[in-house]
Amino acid sequence: MPIDESTSTEHLETYVLAGGCFWCLDALYQKVRGVAEVVSGYTGGHLDNPDYRSVCSGTTGHAEAVAVSFDPSVIPGDVILDMFFTMHNPTTLNRQGYDIGTQYRSAMFPLNDGQKADFESAIERVSELWADPIVTTIEPVGPFYIAENVHQNFYARQPGEGYCQVIIDPKLAKARQKFSPWITEPATAQ
Repeated sequence: MPIDESTSTEHLETYVLAGGCFWCLDALYQKVRGVAEVVSGYTGGHLDNPDYRSVCSGTTGHAEAVAVSFDPSVIPGDVILDMFFTMHNPTTLNRQGYDIGTQYRSAMFPLNDGQKADFESAIERVSELWADPIVTTIEPVGPFYIAENVHQNFYARQPGEGYCQVIIDPKLAKARQKFSPWITEPATAQ
């Protein structure tokens, strides 16, 4: 799927973000008012048409990422980016919790110079909130390969799965507290 400036339409903007396992980012953004679509996929690597197994091997250079399309007249891009930095630890290089490897890196893939400036500002803004330096990279956007269907909207389809309960639920609870005006579900819903 080509993700470039033309991906953002007149009313929607698309951010391509990698913050560890794409299931976590997808779980939150699927619940956010103003988000029209979330697509999990792979980007930033050197292999054409990678699949989950090859990306997990750490040899393709790809990151697990999401393409988040949102309406900036409903939710500001700054809020989308603040959510990104809330849902993962941007101070750990190539690691999110138990997930280790370059496929779990913290990275942002701007589609244009305006997004690059927004991403740089977001990193600067959130760096004050973390004791350790931010290691999030801003990388050129390359081809975005849509992940297999099982990875799309994973949390909503499998909330009882162990990873969802142990890893994603606490992150969603934190996001609900910080961003409750933007979350479309009641705080007690799972």
